[in-house]
Amino acid sequence: MKVLTGNDLKTGDVIWWTGSDWSRHVDDAGDVGDEGEEILAREEAARRVNVPYIIEASREDDGSVRPAHIKDRVRALGPTVRPDLTLKPKDPEALDWII
Repeated sequence: MKVLTGNDLKTGDVIWWTGSDWSRHVDDAGDVGDEGEEILAREEAARRVNVPYIIEASREDDGSVRPAHIKDRVRALGPTVRPDLTLKPKDPEALDWII
């Protein structure tokens, strides 16, 4: 699957295209398929996202979305040096998800 990601222009947060809007949670990301470039151009022109790009990802059996590249897995979770500040602060296995 292909998903679209970037940073929110107002907050700087990592965001993921859901199919109709943006979300801070990678599990909300939808497959953009062959329409990725068109969505990317439209959203960047509307100034809702900074430096959007398309990445490869997979949907796991539990429904979660896992970016293919470690860089985007780190972006999806949040800071690795402060697990208490990640998007899953109370999950003891959260950092295992990155590798």
